[in-house]
Amino acid sequence: MTMLNQPASDTGARAIGKGAATTAGPGPEVMAAATLDGNKVLCADGETAGKVKDIMLDVRTGRIAYVVMSSGGLLGIGDKLFAIPWNALTLDTGRACFVLNVAAQHIKDAPGFDQDHWPSMADRGWAASLHDYYGSEPYWGARAALHDPFPDPLAEMGDALEGGRGELRR
Repeated sequence: MTMLNQPASDTGARAIGKGAATTAGPGPEVMAAATLDGNKVLCADGETAGKVKDIMLDVRTGRIAYVVMSSGGLLGIGDKLFAIPWNALTLDTGRACFVLNVAAQHIKDAPGFDQDHWPSMADRGWAASLHDYYGSEPYWGARAALHDPFPDPLAEMGDALEGGRGELRR
């Protein structure tokens, strides 16, 4: 049986480690986002890149778009923030951290922002360059679209909507 909206195996973060196969109850495949707040993010060379600050949801598609990672600073003051594509991360349940398959220097050179100057994460141009920087396919890309049969549910209604107010014509 084929399920609609079944996620592609490569559109999200992978889970590895002892807990990936043996955990009873929720996780690691489905869990509360708050469970991941504060988790370390390690680089491929073993250096700590930062910690998970927020998990950003694409409300339209219901997909996780990015992890916002904080790095540097002291007690949250002066932190530099980085948007990391969700599918560029691997959740290591054994070490209770995320692993990003880039060297620490790549993170140091990455485009970042501060708490008062967030980028427009819904801007596909910005997002495409970010995914390119981390070598990951955009979550809205061709493979993801195969699993999103109704990307714009209102478009399915066509002319049935009047004046953009969501009222059905009679």
